[in-house]
Amino acid sequence: MSVHVFGIRHHGPGSARSVRQALEELAPDVVLVEGPPDAQAVLPLLAHVDMKPPVALLIYASDAPSRAVFYPFAMFSPEWQALGYALEREIPARFMDLPQAHQLLPEPAPAGEKPEGEEPEAKPEAEDEVSDDPLGALAQAAGYTDRELWWEHQVEQRRDARGLFEAILDGMTELRRGREHKDEREVRREAFMRRTIRAAEKEGFARIAVVCGAWHAPALVGGLTAKADDAVLKGLPKAKVEATWIPWTYSRLAYRSGYGAGVGSPGWYAHLWESPDRAPLRWLARIAHLLRETGLDASSASVIETVRLADALAAMRGLAMPGLAELSDATQTVLCAGDATPIAVIRTKLEIGHDLGEVPEDTPAVPLQRDLAALQKRLRLKPTAEIKPLELDLRSENDRARSRLLHRLALLRVPWGKPGPAGGGKGTFHERWVLEWRPEMAVALVEASIFGNSVESASTARVVGDAREADLGALTALLDAAILAELPEAIDRVLARVQEKSALSADVRLLMNALVPLARTTRYGSVRETRAEHLVGILDGLFERIVVGLVAACASLDDAAAAQMARAIAAVHESVTLLDRAAQREEWTAVLVALVERESIHGLVRGAACRLLVEQRALGSEQLERHARLALSTAAPPAQAAAWVEGLLRGSALLLLHHDGVWSALDHWLASLSDEAFVEMLPLVRRAFADFSGAERRQMGDKVKALRGAAGAGAAARSGDPVDDLDPARAALVNPVLSAILGVELP
Repeated sequence: MSVHVFGIRHHGPGSARSVRQALEELAPDVVLVEGPPDAQAVLPLLAHVDMKPPVALLIYASDAPSRAVFYPFAMFSPEWQALGYALEREIPARFMDLPQAHQLLPEPAPAGEKPEGEEPEAKPEAEDEVSDDPLGALAQAAGYTDRELWWEHQVEQRRDARGLFEAILDGMTELRRGREHKDEREVRREAFMRRTIRAAEKEGFARIAVVCGAWHAPALVGGLTAKADDAVLKGLPKAKVEATWIPWTYSRLAYRSGYGAGVGSPGWYAHLWESPDRAPLRWLARIAHLLRETGLDASSASVIETVRLADALAAMRGLAMPGLAELSDATQTVLCAGDATPIAVIRTKLEIGHDLGEVPEDTPAVPLQRDLAALQKRLRLKPTAEIKPLELDLRSENDRARSRLLHRLALLRVPWGKPGPAGGGKGTFHERWVLEWRPEMAVALVEASIFGNSVESASTARVVGDAREADLGALTALLDAAILAELPEAIDRVLARVQEKSALSADVRLLMNALVPLARTTRYGSVRETRAEHLVGILDGLFERIVVGLVAACASLDDAAAAQMARAIAAVHESVTLLDRAAQREEWTAVLVALVERESIHGLVRGAACRLLVEQRALGSEQLERHARLALSTAAPPAQAAAWVEGLLRGSALLLLHHDGVWSALDHWLASLSDEAFVEMLPLVRRAFADFSGAERRQMGDKVKALRGAAGAGAAARSGDPVDDLDPARAALVNPVLSAILGVELP
């Protein structure tokens, strides 16, 4: 009876290949792997033909799915190869780590503070560094500053596994010498591993293969007695957990994602596993193909030169073959002509990669997950880890169903799709999305399954539940989302809450915000088949309350509240225009006129209302000029005058360019400001013009210049000044001084 411990790094093709070779030489009759025994029941799925790594074991607490842990595997993971070896040969394969049932427990209540002056026991710094990064310690001892480079040279490029695991065991034994674990969790894990090994020995297995993290290897050879381990493990609390397999991504295997056992370049490691023969040459061919896809030149001659340079760099560095560092240096020098920009694309798409694994259909899953998988298949929306844009035409039934699904998932807090940039396309029938599937969304789906067994029922229940506690502002956003998700039952329930809350609310601005999604149902009704007739009564009631209370609500606003009110007024104006009802338009116009006429109302609100009246042609040029003169008179506070200008100028500049009176009043107001007031108002005025393009600002400047010139000529003519009766000789004497000031030659 013998126990053989193979200390490995959790992901790496060289380590995986060495484990496979060692197992074939040993021919064990049982394989024990560091992993969660809670997943023993789903372990046979690993050998399923439809199981395509990268995948991960998901273990979660049954009563609180947010307490979850992942165990990722790639094809080049040593544990995956060890388990696959056992399943192929039909020998027992078991997980031997401390069960997650003992670890996925609720967080304990915060402990009381330590007595004053008592400091917590500090862990020695050297022990922290070594236990957290033992490979880094070995690399440093070997003279390397980069642990990834050391591991690639010593393990990944190794062709013969003989002596490898003995050397790893010796190295880790020396690193652990004199260091006792202070972490109780690690002590329990290693005690449970030893207990599992002893159980296999008692069953009579002659050759036991143990595959575990290299740091744990010395602790599993000899060490503590069974009695000591039983004492450590006695009385551990336990939670009920569930286990399943989920798709994983290479990007989540990278340590830059925050994964503690991650590797630097999972895409490169996958390539080394899949192409052990002439791996550097095949890698450069893939790079050339990628560069050509992005429109960059990558000729065969350049690839050949890159291969030669990579081989030369490897020889200069004393390596048997070029590694990733040599290939990257050669690629940037030859294929990228020294430019580092394409290297970032190569890094993201090849070195890390976007591959998303697949799991069999009979993998344990909650009904909500199965419903989503069926919808994804029917709608031809395959999840992918790569960020992909999606454009939808809502007049197409399939695209409309896709939109419906994405909106419903958003309500379930599963943000598979995010709304993309607006503009272009087919107007209100067009939607843009950006899709990216992330593995942790599997946990979000498990959490959402408490609301229902299908995407529709769960999203409906979630909306109804959220509506119970939401205020009027939150109900507005919730109603908008429910309309987009086409959830009739949820819409009815939210509408009832809106009606109830609006009847009790005295905040006119909240009522205004609530009006917008109701009005939008008219636009969506033709496409999403929303029952708009149910909304008319509520919408009319809200509108009447807004009309009655708006003027009073606009009194005594500070700058921040005025900005919010101006946005709300613009939204209601859009809704009234959208509904296109004559009676509502007349009432709304009367309210806007009342806002414009009240000097006590904040200038930003008055200016915005004035702008809306101009847009709907309810305010003529003479009336606009009169309001401009009043708002920009010397009697008006400069800050309020600047705010009025900002409100008026929101939107297109072309609409106001032909109103000469406005520009004359603005020019006169700026000219009348004192030096101190001008300096104070300049940032406000610049902000008012900030959203206009350079061409629009030039047109405005030319307009004011032309008006000023015409006004000057008219004033001179009215005063009887001899405008054209000049003495050319005397005027010419001024030219040299003007030339020096202006920097131009004057005739």
